[in-house]
Amino acid sequence: MSGHSTIERRPSRRAAPVRPVPAPSAPRPRRGSRGSRLLSNSAVQGVLILAALVWITPLAGLFLSSMRSERDNASGGWWTALADPSQLSLDNYTALLKDSGIAAAFGNTLLISVPTTVLVVAIASLAGYAFAWLDFPGRDGIFLVVVGLLVVPVQIGLLPVAKLFGAVGLFGTIAGVVLFHVAYGLPFAIFLLRNYFAEIPREMLEAARMDGGSEWRIFSRLVLPLGRPAIASLAIFQFLWVWNDMLVALLFADSESQPLTVALQSQMRQFGSNIGVLAPGAFLSLVVPLIVFFAFQRHFVQGVMAGSVK
Repeated sequence: MSGHSTIERRPSRRAAPVRPVPAPSAPRPRRGSRGSRLLSNSAVQGVLILAALVWITPLAGLFLSSMRSERDNASGGWWTALADPSQLSLDNYTALLKDSGIAAAFGNTLLISVPTTVLVVAIASLAGYAFAWLDFPGRDGIFLVVVGLLVVPVQIGLLPVAKLFGAVGLFGTIAGVVLFHVAYGLPFAIFLLRNYFAEIPREMLEAARMDGGSEWRIFSRLVLPLGRPAIASLAIFQFLWVWNDMLVALLFADSESQPLTVALQSQMRQFGSNIGVLAPGAFLSLVVPLIVFFAFQRHFVQGVMAGSVK
């Protein structure tokens, strides 16, 4: 052994190589999942198609009956016109529009429905904004009174309002029918628009006020564009309700101011089951609400979905 001390070198331990951890594999879809999904989609589509057929079939029958003569309607059902299109003509509509009573009733219906819808939407928009964002004495109490009016049936106010209109000279006029519809349409309209306007972020209104915007400018330039879906939905509901109304018009309108629903009811009372008059008149009163609904369908869907997703 030498005098020099020897240093014993131990073999260095190398770190064991890190093995990559395999990523968890996505669960494989079950074999029947895609098929079950397609089956469920097909079932939903089948139910929707069946519902559409159930809804469209009476409408198609009314339309075909309105284009057939009284003799053809008496001899067979409306579906026979599908095999024999020569039965169809516009003679019933021509005769109906030449009837001065029906033409005047159609004009009266427009004179009642359009002003009522415009007034309800305009007043409810202003009141809804005031109840949602303006501070004034008695705001919450007045709004509770408006909400309480929602539970008042229309039938309760028929006789008292009729006496009031008779005293002021509005009974039997178009203006009286319009005022009645406006009065009973406002509680729901104000309740609907107030709740919708209250969902607008407060920061947007405060920023507009800091920029010097007046309340009217904020309402017209900011609140109304944001509330367009709810306003469109309200306008559709109000127009359809007034257009199809017969109870209020039957009591408050006279023979010169009666709408189409009352005119058709009087025709049925006079001529019985005269399909040649009733079918085109009923389809004519139905087609206008359909046009209004499909014209505002996009806004209506937005209004129904408003508030469901934030």
